[in-house]
Amino acid sequence: MFVGRSREWISIFKCNGAPKRNTAVKRLLSKQPTCFGQQTATTTKANNQAALNNESKESHPEWQQARPFKEIHRVNPYTLFFKFLPGGRYYNLDATQMFKAMFAEHADIYIMPGMLGRPDIVMTQNPDDFEQIFRNEGAWPNRPSSLCLDYHRSELRADFYQNVEGLISTHGEKWASFRSAVNPILMQPKNINIYFDKMAQVNQEFVERIRTIRDPQTLEMPDDFDKWLQRFTLESVSIVALDRQLGLLCENSAVSPEVWTLFQSMSDFFTIPFDLDFKPSPWRYIATPKFKELMRSLDNIQNITLKYINAAMERLAEEQRKGIVRPEQEQSVLEKLLRIDKKIATVMAMDMLMAGVDTSTTVFIGILLALAENPEKQQLLREEVMRVLPQRDGKFAADALSRIPYLRACIKEALRMYPLGTGNIRVTPKDIVLSGYQVPKNTWVSVVAASLLMDDRYYPRSKEYLPERWLRSTENGEGAVPLKPINPFIYMPFGFGPRMCVGRRISDLELELGIARFVRNFHIEFNYPTGDVFRTAMINLPNKPLKFKFTDIE
Repeated sequence: MFVGRSREWISIFKCNGAPKRNTAVKRLLSKQPTCFGQQTATTTKANNQAALNNESKESHPEWQQARPFKEIHRVNPYTLFFKFLPGGRYYNLDATQMFKAMFAEHADIYIMPGMLGRPDIVMTQNPDDFEQIFRNEGAWPNRPSSLCLDYHRSELRADFYQNVEGLISTHGEKWASFRSAVNPILMQPKNINIYFDKMAQVNQEFVERIRTIRDPQTLEMPDDFDKWLQRFTLESVSIVALDRQLGLLCENSAVSPEVWTLFQSMSDFFTIPFDLDFKPSPWRYIATPKFKELMRSLDNIQNITLKYINAAMERLAEEQRKGIVRPEQEQSVLEKLLRIDKKIATVMAMDMLMAGVDTSTTVFIGILLALAENPEKQQLLREEVMRVLPQRDGKFAADALSRIPYLRACIKEALRMYPLGTGNIRVTPKDIVLSGYQVPKNTWVSVVAASLLMDDRYYPRSKEYLPERWLRSTENGEGAVPLKPINPFIYMPFGFGPRMCVGRRISDLELELGIARFVRNFHIEFNYPTGDVFRTAMINLPNKPLKFKFTDIE
């Protein structure tokens, strides 16, 4: 069914196990990559030394004074492998728990050894290193993505993608070419503002759905409220990505099987790859059940998205036949992308769905938790919202969001306390010095910032939910100044530089409209422990029933 293609993958879908030369435990623990891994990046000691050039050694005193790369503490791969097995220290830990344990066990910078085709990764939680990494990433930052997704687009379904592989799974010139095509459309506020009323309508529909699914006595949400939030965010993102609503906020029986398939496949994309890409897995040599499941889910996303894109094209063609012409400022994002290229429009729609559903769900949950735990802040926000939305089911004015700065501050502070994930990964395009060590170019480095977001050294009174820290002093008085972040490179929820999230304006609109509508309609409570609300996969995901209590406010 699935076969390797041009990069001469091991025939992972045809073999019952790895070829004989690869069956030894030593091979499984090795960072020697498949041809696919070589294309992405490698950090073997030989390649690292080859990456050093005379110019870098002679022209940079900091490099000369730094300790050599080989002196960075390197975790023993054999010991690490067995710690991931049942009974091991890292068995069943999510990413946040695992990294916290590893930094405590080793140092603030160490090398995670490559195994099963994955290269070594330098792990750092030093914010000074963060700045060095991001300021030296170049015009085309190399951010390794899910190797499984890369395989699906560049190998398994290469005939469909034809080197148009989107933003999530690419880097370098291929990424830059795609980004330059979509940037003028997705980063223009006027192109996103046309969705203001449509997203506001989806928010109102979800508010009504909350009233129907909550317990009539306790006013608490059902155990599957996280799924309802995912349905809400997919419905919102699809307005932009697919130029249509999917009907996910209807009763279950009214949702089409096709939409259910798309919904489940989106969930799979954010849960399965962590086990395949970031934990020891032989999927590069053996077709594991989880790998097959992920490939099926990615196929579903591709096929269903393409169907909806074709439907949108037929609708636009019918409008053209009828002589319907909309001015450019009223044309949808999808319509403008289709004018560039159908393949670009289709892949960008998939990327928007895959990057925007579970991420927005996690952010919504974090904001609701922060407001529920801090009712006095929730009330301040509500008072601000009520000034622009006197009637709870009223319509937002076009400039309403610009007049509620405390809303944005509440969202930013919630993202600090409940971050989306652990950090980010880059491949260094040049030799740099991290924590006093030489790190050669083409080295994978991981920025692990999550624990620092709750550290008083970088965020005064870090354990407190204080939206005021994000307000300008003119809006909050002099008392806000001591609360300001110490280092700007720790908190970057939408990324940095050229790879800053292309969908940020969509996300901002979705979050601001949604939270404003929630606090205007409900007093929000969460009367349960919050310490284990999230588990970390590729991002933080819900880990327990989200039994929020929503009490109506007139």
